[in-house]
Amino acid sequence: MRQVGSVLWPRLRAVQVYGANTGVGKTVVSTLLCKALRKRLPDYNVHYLKPISTGPVDDQDNRHITRYSRDITSKTLLQFDDPVSPHIAARISKEPVDDQSILTRVYEELLGYATGKDAVAVVETAGGVLSPAPSGNVQADLYRPLRLPALLVGDHRLGGIGTTISSWESLHVRGYDVNSVLLFEESRYDNHTYLKDYFKERGVLTLSLPPPPEVNSSQAEDQKAMQQYYESASESPSLEQCIKHILHTHDQRLASLQALPKRADKSIWHPFMQHTERSEQNIMAIDSAYGDYFQTHNSAVSGSKEGNQLKPAFDGSASWWTQGLGHGNPALALTAAHAAGRYGHVMFAGAAHEPAVSLSETLLQNIGNPRLSKVFFTDNGSTGMEVAVKMALKAASKRYNWSSDEEVLILGLKGSYHGDTIGTMDMSEPSTYNKKVEWYSGRGHWFDFPLVKMKEGKWIVEPPAGMEEEFGATRSFSSLDDVFALSGRKADAGRYEAYIKTSLEALTAEGKKFGALIMEPVILGAGGMLFSDPLFQHMLTKVVREQYPELYGKPEATPDDELSWKGVPVVFDEVFTGLYRLGRFSSSSFVDVQPDISVHAKLLTGGLLPLCTTTASESIFEAFLSPEKSDALLHGHSYTAHAVGCEIAKYSLKTMKEMDEGATWTRFKSAWTQEDNAEQKIWSMWSQDFIRDLSLRSNVESVFAIGSVLAISLKDPAGSGYTSTAATGLRDTLLHDSSSENAIHSRVLGNVLYLMASMTTPPETVASIQRKLQAAV
Repeated sequence: MRQVGSVLWPRLRAVQVYGANTGVGKTVVSTLLCKALRKRLPDYNVHYLKPISTGPVDDQDNRHITRYSRDITSKTLLQFDDPVSPHIAARISKEPVDDQSILTRVYEELLGYATGKDAVAVVETAGGVLSPAPSGNVQADLYRPLRLPALLVGDHRLGGIGTTISSWESLHVRGYDVNSVLLFEESRYDNHTYLKDYFKERGVLTLSLPPPPEVNSSQAEDQKAMQQYYESASESPSLEQCIKHILHTHDQRLASLQALPKRADKSIWHPFMQHTERSEQNIMAIDSAYGDYFQTHNSAVSGSKEGNQLKPAFDGSASWWTQGLGHGNPALALTAAHAAGRYGHVMFAGAAHEPAVSLSETLLQNIGNPRLSKVFFTDNGSTGMEVAVKMALKAASKRYNWSSDEEVLILGLKGSYHGDTIGTMDMSEPSTYNKKVEWYSGRGHWFDFPLVKMKEGKWIVEPPAGMEEEFGATRSFSSLDDVFALSGRKADAGRYEAYIKTSLEALTAEGKKFGALIMEPVILGAGGMLFSDPLFQHMLTKVVREQYPELYGKPEATPDDELSWKGVPVVFDEVFTGLYRLGRFSSSSFVDVQPDISVHAKLLTGGLLPLCTTTASESIFEAFLSPEKSDALLHGHSYTAHAVGCEIAKYSLKTMKEMDEGATWTRFKSAWTQEDNAEQKIWSMWSQDFIRDLSLRSNVESVFAIGSVLAISLKDPAGSGYTSTAATGLRDTLLHDSSSENAIHSRVLGNVLYLMASMTTPPETVASIQRKLQAAV
């Protein structure tokens, strides 16, 4: 089935007619509009489309249009005989109709109008803005993927001011462009006068029309009266103004979209881009987004009179790893609107509000780590990690009584990267990201480690080149579950433990002091999608915690409870890997470790707003307690614990937990279940057959998938790493594929191309992306 996205054809000016309520005269307005369009645009084809209709065939709205308007094509796509709401009619007919099939039919119909002669299409909805579709979803959500310009027919009756404003807000919060509001003049209530003033402040054109005649007892007289009404009212100056506005906004939208890259090239400094390589031609203009797809400017048909100017592009990076519940999610938008209306932003110094407190309780309960007891709020992963290292180094320095002039380092993994602030940069080894930053000094030691990958059809754990003696030779595993069966890998555990101890003893013998162990559980993201052997991370934590005071010095006081940090504080950067990205709420469970500090962002707000939490143990918190203000954690942001972000995060976590406990991911999970392993624990949205097939390709070095993450390492004779260009060709092929309606937008990390689904991506979409990727590779 075609992936339906937003529509914008140069030759077709389309408008979708919504009603503020039932009985407000949508069909009368649509008839007037069609007649006026026919008169004012004699060289255009004029089309009327009713996607869904209920009731007798003789009462179909498209027949009304045909009766009173000549030279206009009119059509109903889906007709139910019972004169009831579409969701009830579909239930009675026992022919359930899904939203996607309706969208596809509407799209195909409009596509037929858009070819050849210039045309205008009036698409009339059924009932009110939030009336149910056949599926039971409200129709404002049903049609949202098309994002057609909307014309709202206001309610001229008693109480109509409220219903009209509410309907406009419902469309507006869902991302519709409501270009105009039309309603009949009614002298008793004068709704049109009030609404003109109200919507003028919001930039919405509001126009009034003469009311239709009263219904006559005689059908013949009624039709004659309506014929006369349509002839006279279609000459209304309001309709003339409305048509001009429809045409103007259409042309303006086209021009704005086409000009966007040039405007951006003049004023925008893009992140992670060498601007000597940037031009207008390689800046992607995004008109909107919905579900898993961006709606991008279709450069292949730019300037052409034919072809949709918008092309769906699968958001293959989940918008830099943040997208969890789909773009344009109406529930998230409404949640944000409510919190904004209730709070806006309120300062958080010494204060509390329900969204922040509830979110903190939810995180502490669901992470499942009894060590953690406090939540500190920041705005993104970099600043959350900045706070984490402040917490850890303070606690370690205080316990070991290190002076302020002693250099305290961190322990981590090679290839790790924890953010772009100066402090977080120093937690990573020199790399393309940081080594040319003037203040960078790289304060730490980073362990090399074995990698998990599928290579030539087999799951393997591969040691770093030249380190087979320390880590052992490459080992094959029958499944990914076997890699994560840590307790059964005793030989590997012994080798890892010996290597780590020897390394730490040598470092401390040099007089180096370490105040924290900082790791990304399972996958190191920005460093190149490196899948670390979970057993190595487990053993590194175990050794770091157990080898004291030999490694770190004699502490001021030895903790006597199991929940206090030991050795040095262990910090897990779960900004990318946490909150179901890998299939579980907390990625620390994969390595069977309970950190003393963990950081969560990205999926926290479902992809809508920036928010980050740094959770810490009580023993970390107590390290900052003192009579002196200067000993406090003097860190904060103006938007700390932003109420809107916290409320959205609560909703996002609740929704993803329900998905995990329900059937949403069942098809993905069952596809990864081994016949001899009913307790399958590791699963992915990407199929095992698919990743095995990719791993056998001659140009693929290795591949892996877990949760929603897929990473493909391509062979590069010049060497792998961030500066490699091996994956750019594949990225460009996926983006500019002209063989289908939708493209795939992806990001590369050197020779690694990765793709990431959102947590709501359906299996059918994943299967489609897999087919395209197999063809491209």
